[in-house]
Amino acid sequence: MSIWELLLAFVVVVLMLVALLANVLVLMCFLYSSDIRKQVPGLFILNLTFCNLLMAVSSMPLTLAGIIYKSQPAGDQVCHVVGFLETFLTTNSMLSMAALSIDRWIAVVFPLSYHSKMRYRDAALILSYTWLHSASFPIVAASLSWVGFHHLYASCTLYNKRPEDRTQFVIFTGVFHALSFLLSLVVLCFTYLKVLKVARFHCKRIDVITMQTLVLLVDIHPSVRERCLEEQRRRRQRATKKISTFIGTFILCFAPYVITRLVELSSVVHISAHWGIISKCLAYSKAVSDPFVYSLLRHQYKKTWKDIINKILKRSSINSSALAGESHNRNLPPLNE
Repeated sequence: MSIWELLLAFVVVVLMLVALLANVLVLMCFLYSSDIRKQVPGLFILNLTFCNLLMAVSSMPLTLAGIIYKSQPAGDQVCHVVGFLETFLTTNSMLSMAALSIDRWIAVVFPLSYHSKMRYRDAALILSYTWLHSASFPIVAASLSWVGFHHLYASCTLYNKRPEDRTQFVIFTGVFHALSFLLSLVVLCFTYLKVLKVARFHCKRIDVITMQTLVLLVDIHPSVRERCLEEQRRRRQRATKKISTFIGTFILCFAPYVITRLVELSSVVHISAHWGIISKCLAYSKAVSDPFVYSLLRHQYKKTWKDIINKILKRSSINSSALAGESHNRNLPPLNE
């Protein structure tokens, strides 16, 4: 193995381990906190977490083996199953992010009617659509034998080995990425830009009230005035940073891989194997970033983790105290002596 291949294998190992750990943490928070389970977005996050976990235990290990052995690491049936799952899980993840953006859009733009427009039943219907949509493309690809080991990406994925099917495969690939990546990106941009517009409007109203208050309070200390102005600047930047993170991570992780898949269909442009694997690793990195972007960095999940850690530490301290007391009682002499 060359130094490049060793480095790429190391990156895949790190992505796999961090994705497993981070998504398991999200799952534990979901199971521990009843408040998180009651919220409708929790269903979308749970679906996204399961997709990321399955990706980490199915596609990533075979890609790692493909990089090491430079050939198909398993039998044809296993590779077909993993390729089917890879296509299904990637599409499902994209649509889950779009569903989360729709939920935020309704919550921010229509706050008074949110609970009537986004109920558990509505969320279940959206998830049912994402599953049907995500399953339709790999079913078609599997029925036409367009799933296999692709050396360019060192992974089991969509792949056409028959030259006579090239035109049909090009059309299929274009439609697939248009209705998965492009559709999700359009939904993300539309919904989050609407959310940003409302957030900026509220920030302006708060800024006007704050400035009026500062003008009236002529005896206010300069340090307090400066802190108020600093909070204004942070409030304006907070929504922009969050929305830029949601859209930016989606584009950064998926766009290179999707563009590479589309450019690959042209026989004019040559794509190096190293870049193919790098673009695949970028797509895998979404399974690592999702738990932090959508869950673990939020206040509610931080609080839940503190509760879990405190409960574990309290239980361990109680157990250690009980063991210490038991050993002390054993060392005491009997009363009848």
